[in-house]
Amino acid sequence: MATAKKAPAKKAAVKKAAPAKKAAPAKKAVVAKKAAPAKKAAAKKAAPAKKRTPNAAFMKAMTPSAALAAIIGSKPVPRTEVTKKVWEYIKANKLQDAAKRTMINADAKLKEIFKKAQVSMFEMTKLINGHLS
Repeated sequence: MATAKKAPAKKAAVKKAAPAKKAAPAKKAVVAKKAAPAKKAAAKKAAPAKKRTPNAAFMKAMTPSAALAAIIGSKPVPRTEVTKKVWEYIKANKLQDAAKRTMINADAKLKEIFKKAQVSMFEMTKLINGHLS
């Protein structure tokens, strides 16, 4: 009977030692993960030698509505150029809110497009897309 009592004690000691062994490799893995991103970052810096091609959907010429044509002109232009021209108009007429720079105060021409007196710059492109075909 004395040997039967000792056997569970040894198993308990083995079980306690096992988690300690598992914790040690985990620390090495953390160190290895920290070193890996540094190598990837160096590789990314060398990669931009290839020029990025724009998405064809953004480069497709879109025809503006009459309200939008009053701001950017009536020629068909890509979406990227539409946004640039609207921003040129906003900056030229000082329509960006002075207190909160992400908000745009609409004048008479922009009110036809936005349907509001003030819109967020993030909401602006969504509202402009409704005026392109």
